[in-house]
Amino acid sequence: MSTLDVAAGAIRRDETVEIVMLLAFAGGYIDAYTWIIHGVMANAQTANVVLLWVYAMAGDWMQAVHFAPPILAFTVGIVIAAWLRRVAGDRAGALSILVEIVFLITVGVLHNRLPDLAGTLGISLVAAMQAAMFVKVEGSVCSTVMITGNLRQSVETIFAVVYGGAPPGTLRKSGIFFALCAVFGCGAAAGAFATKAFPDLALGIPVVALLIVLLRCEATPRGAIR
Repeated sequence: MSTLDVAAGAIRRDETVEIVMLLAFAGGYIDAYTWIIHGVMANAQTANVVLLWVYAMAGDWMQAVHFAPPILAFTVGIVIAAWLRRVAGDRAGALSILVEIVFLITVGVLHNRLPDLAGTLGISLVAAMQAAMFVKVEGSVCSTVMITGNLRQSVETIFAVVYGGAPPGTLRKSGIFFALCAVFGCGAAAGAFATKAFPDLALGIPVVALLIVLLRCEATPRGAIR
């Protein structure tokens, strides 16, 4: 998407900076929550796979199996997101946010009774749906559930500006990706603090962030969709 397209308001409602930043905050938050409460990562399945095989090669199969459920739940979440895109079209993003909210509320309710099932499976499924559904900001590929790709693009675009010959809007793009990394980190910090301070209510914060995203998606005129 060109700078002119952005200026003209031709950005998809689920690709606006405001919405993507809120999702990045929620992504960092729930990863910190899941790590502190359950000792697994909700978003970063690379870490879960590495730890699974590290423990497996050490012969600690009980600990290795601990990392399998979030990987499976993440897979299911990707399938649900793909199905929503197929059957719901332009409304898939809003519907996925609604599903995420319901799952997070359910996890919060079941936390004391079924902590491993609710947290490990429910939150990883939520993370997968967000990872699969919200993949761009202003037309550029990004992630709201991890920072590796965002950090790479931020550095690459800064290099392009410094080296010279970068197209218009490159510096803005770099700023957006850097902000995504920072907001994700802020979300993780907030999640760590809230999870330790009031674990039974900690998931209320990402639910609020997702509610704002849902309202903003629904409030944006359909003419803003490409």
